[in-house]
Amino acid sequence: QVQLVESGGGLVQPGGSLTISCAASGRTFSSSTVGWFRQAPGKEREFVATISARGGRSDYADAVRDRFAISRDNTKNTVYLRMISLKPEDTAVYYCAAVLTPGLPPRRSRDYDYWGQGTQVTVSS
Repeated sequence: QVQLVESGGGLVQPGGSLTISCAASGRTFSSSTVGWFRQAPGKEREFVATISARGGRSDYADAVRDRFAISRDNTKNTVYLRMISLKPEDTAVYYCAAVLTPGLPPRRSRDYDYWGQGTQVTVSS
């Protein structure tokens, strides 16, 4: 079983940068694929990025591909999402999620078993 806690959200001006973190507990974390999802008010939760257990494979939503970077440090049981050139449409609650799975990391929220509580990212001037 994996416990996940997001942190690092806050208020950022358009064009700014922010890195948010997902800290995990549980001995299976280093074997888990981890994804980031986000949900804005009144909208469905959407895929943002995902990374394989050892960090060798990653994937991004088209809307963030050239601006966000996912990474992980398994010695710290932490996954990061570095965001640059932030836009108002990036405003959302950002969630991390984990799943034990082989192969390519999935993009669908229903494929993830463990979820954090989320951290708010607001992009506004």
